[in-house]
Amino acid sequence: MKKNSQLPYRDQLLELGKLYKINELKIYAKSKKDLTVSQIELILIKNKVRLPEQSYNKKKIAEIKFKEQVTTNIAITLCLIIFVVSLLTIRPFIKLVTSEIKFTHVAKDYKQNIKKDFSEDRTFSADKSKNKKNEDDYISLDLQITLKMFEDFKYDLNSIRLGQAVKPVYLSKLPKDLNKMKSTQKKKNTFIKIVMPLILDENEKILEDRKKLFKILNKPSNSRGEKVWLKRRFKEYQVENEEITELKLRMDIIPTSLAIAQAAKESGWGTSRFALDGNAMFGQWTWSENGIEPSEKSNNQSHKILKFPMLQSSVKAYLRNLNTHRGYKELRQTRAKLRSQNKNISGLDLVDYLYNYAATGSEYVKVLRKIITQNKLTDFDKSFLMNRNKNSSLTL
Repeated sequence: MKKNSQLPYRDQLLELGKLYKINELKIYAKSKKDLTVSQIELILIKNKVRLPEQSYNKKKIAEIKFKEQVTTNIAITLCLIIFVVSLLTIRPFIKLVTSEIKFTHVAKDYKQNIKKDFSEDRTFSADKSKNKKNEDDYISLDLQITLKMFEDFKYDLNSIRLGQAVKPVYLSKLPKDLNKMKSTQKKKNTFIKIVMPLILDENEKILEDRKKLFKILNKPSNSRGEKVWLKRRFKEYQVENEEITELKLRMDIIPTSLAIAQAAKESGWGTSRFALDGNAMFGQWTWSENGIEPSEKSNNQSHKILKFPMLQSSVKAYLRNLNTHRGYKELRQTRAKLRSQNKNISGLDLVDYLYNYAATGSEYVKVLRKIITQNKLTDFDKSFLMNRNKNSSLTL
């Protein structure tokens, strides 16, 4: 004869109390007070526990426990999935912030120790030249410091192509002996690393102004300060009659790939006399005294190559030139069209409209296009600076 596995009704109620973790029942159990069935039912009902409609046996109680455990496990699993997804989503941001903090400390130390490093590198260079001859023997101390700095900061172009932020390292001058590097690719990469932060910094300043411009234009009325700011921008971008539409066309970026390509072409990848002696990376002409006399020019030409106090000034003047000169009106119109279509602005989209930049016209455009494609410079059109905080950047 089989044993009856049916639980007494009172025990079923107590099991439900344990299952749903009713604290009142635990307290009564510890005090060794015997509760009546009615009292136990009342406590369960108060805690919104459904009373058994029929007698539950041990198997039924086990099923209830199993269902409760499954529900709990599902809830825990969902929370875990949400946590993992959230972690993956914010991981790039965490990585960027971590990199910025690390760079800030390294840059700060570099500023403090640059004189000491300079002295140590001079000694190291002299000792090394006695022991062996290789490519670095032909590189001056200025370039050695630059290469060492990029290495210390883990400033790597391949990482940037994969989406890493560009280190905010701003060099005021080009290394004097960049042309003595035997590796052409290494020379090109070094030049790109030098000019890219300068280009990105100036472009970001333009984007900040552009954002402010549209914010002002969207207001029903403007403050006196905003009106003064607008007047200055009209003057800066050489807009006549304060035409807002024209200001919108002119106040915009030049793609990084295009700026790098022109800097490379006009400065011989940072090795020309104009670039080294006058920080003139874009070969802009001037008829003032503030210029360098070209060694080769016809008798009827009286121009000079405009020189600058630092590389950043050269980049700023170049961007201003493309954004204001009438010879690049088509470039600005095409750029505005891309903007209106919410498309990315690429150097290859605008290069065809630079035929007025040099006397060779269409041949000049072909050279620029070749520089962009061969060196995969469009990879940098979406690049961005790690930050532009003066305290966490490095200017040398």
